[in-house]
Amino acid sequence: MNPFKDNFTWGAAASSYQIEGAWREDGKGPSIWDMIAHQPGRIYENSNGDVACDHYHRYREDVALMKEIGLQAYRLSVSWPRVIPTGRGPVNEAGLAFYDRLVDELLSHGIEPWVTLYHWDLPYDLFLRGGWLNPDSSEWMAEYTAAVVERLSDRVTRWITINEPQCMIGLGYLKANCTHAPNMEVGMREALLAAHHVLMAHGRSVQAIRAHAKKPPVVGLSLVGCASSPLTESPEDIEAARNATHYVDGTQLWNHTWWGDPVVFGHYPEVGLKSYAKDLPEFKSSDFDTIRQPIDFMGMNVYWGGNTKAGVDGGSEWVPFPKGQPHTHFNWPISPEILYWAPKFYAEHYKLPIVITENGLSSCDSVALDGRVHDAGRIDFLHRYLLALRRAVADGVDVRGYFHWSVMDNFEWAEGYKHRFGLIHVDYETQQRTLKDSAYWYRDLIRSNGACLALPQQP
Repeated sequence: MNPFKDNFTWGAAASSYQIEGAWREDGKGPSIWDMIAHQPGRIYENSNGDVACDHYHRYREDVALMKEIGLQAYRLSVSWPRVIPTGRGPVNEAGLAFYDRLVDELLSHGIEPWVTLYHWDLPYDLFLRGGWLNPDSSEWMAEYTAAVVERLSDRVTRWITINEPQCMIGLGYLKANCTHAPNMEVGMREALLAAHHVLMAHGRSVQAIRAHAKKPPVVGLSLVGCASSPLTESPEDIEAARNATHYVDGTQLWNHTWWGDPVVFGHYPEVGLKSYAKDLPEFKSSDFDTIRQPIDFMGMNVYWGGNTKAGVDGGSEWVPFPKGQPHTHFNWPISPEILYWAPKFYAEHYKLPIVITENGLSSCDSVALDGRVHDAGRIDFLHRYLLALRRAVADGVDVRGYFHWSVMDNFEWAEGYKHRFGLIHVDYETQQRTLKDSAYWYRDLIRSNGACLALPQQP
């Protein structure tokens, strides 16, 4: 029996800076990623997103390819500086009109738009005002959200406020591993302050969506799916993995409870308050009234996870992967079981429906002599991970959708064009698109609503 319900959503995702290009056309303002990418030595091979996949001009072709794959939904993001060039003030009609056209094109092909409001491309002018370190940043986000929702919500009902706050602050602000824009390199106290402002911005954004939506909205946010799998399925190892999943390490920001608990429960987790104790900035208790807004689902971006076993003292003990563990081109270990345990642990903790808003792998894909892209590794990756997700759904975890990252190869932030995550191969010199073998595999999966996962994989 196929556990996926008929209304399960199969889609793919991308983000504005990574694919759109047209970085200063039609009134668009610069973003913090334009700033960083134009600084020599910041990005692999000094690449930038000036053109990227030229999606701004080729969106009709791209949507037609999405239709050919059979996508039921496309998770896009809106470029804040394309809509409001300086981050505040007048709306740029030409920029907002692009998203009008894109939404209409998707709907005309039977593809539902899921709109992410913020995927890291903060307007440069707001960076000059302190960016996410400025306590007014949540007000900026609310104003921007209102402008987009007023325009698109007669057709768009699925909204994601912010994508991966762990990355945007952990890689953009915290000195220990700062590689992303705006590359502020601040200490933990300042990073936690920026993180708090981001959570406030999420709350204000949810309020703006619900205040301005012309149709009943479905609202969530997307967190990095930080989680651990048990080494065995003994009750002791499962509990150890659960505890490790919810743990907060005070030296870094890679966790989910510091970000998700305030949104759902209205307070920071006790384990985080202890772990970050020496670096905690002051927060007003009333802030959590803003942060804790009702959301309809929890989005998770899940790529890999480590293994944990019960320690001799009853704690959790990390278990290294065996030598030769398969890994992606990004050197992330391939660990399919995480797509069972991460949704399970999150759903138990938050009592919310789960949507896998990103999952996929980076590969060294190329067009073969026969003109096709034979990415057997991606097909095997997807098959393994989706079998784990199927098991989660069969076990009663309320998973509502799955979005492959990404719909097409694109600009991978500080890594430039080194990595290829897409179902569609992009030749960045010619902008030629080629559906990969994995795109056809995913098309068959969607047609069967996941039922084909129960069948042996064909050679």
